Amino acid sequence: MRQVPGAPRWLGLAGVLPQLACFAYAWSGDPAWTGAARIAAGLYAGLILSFLGGTWWGIAAAAPAAEGRGQLGWVWVAAVTPSLIAFAAGLWWIAHPDQPQPALAVLAFALLASPVVDMRLAAMALAPRWWTGLRWPLSLMLGLATLAVAVR
Repeated sequence: MRQVPGAPRWLGLAGVLPQLACFAYAWSGDPAWTGAARIAAGLYAGLILSFLGGTWWGIAAAAPAAEGRGQLGWVWVAAVTPSLIAFAAGLWWIAHPDQPQPALAVLAFALLASPVVDMRLAAMALAPRWWTGLRWPLSLMLGLATLAVAVR
């Protein structure tokens, strides 16, 4: 992450703190905190996934030349997918409030898989050179923290 400019690096790392707090509360041993931590972790994971989709949408919108060659159709689809995944996980949770683990696991795996899109964007020279250096560690930390809350 040394190649990542200061502001995105530090703000990105700060963005991991809420999920790490959810992890700590879920594993604190207090059952009252576990339920609250699961809800907060699910909400935050869904927010981050939607944020990621928004960044991909912005990257696609900023590259009109590539759109003309039909190379960005997949990015538009990828940009909407995280919000749809988060919404589907939320629906599961609403339908099965006593079983949040599958919804949290889906959100965790979506976070862990998200850098695949970033790698393709970087390979197409649409994202900054430092982009994947930021995205991999953040996605790994967020995804693993969410998964840890899911298995608690």
